[in-house]
Amino acid sequence: MERGKLIAILTGAISILIAIAYLVIVQLLDFRGEMIPAPISHLTVGVLATYLY
Repeated sequence: MERGKLIAILTGAISILIAIAYLVIVQLLDFRGEMIPAPISHLTVGVLATYLY
């Protein structure tokens, strides 16, 4: 039973580390500011045609 408990603690610790890393990455990406879409004048013709129809 000791081996199973050790594996459970290890996977839980790894899960917590992944969750913290995810939150840090999301905060860094959110810190960049508001996402503003590109002006329509900079879109290519194919994308503009798809956007309009």
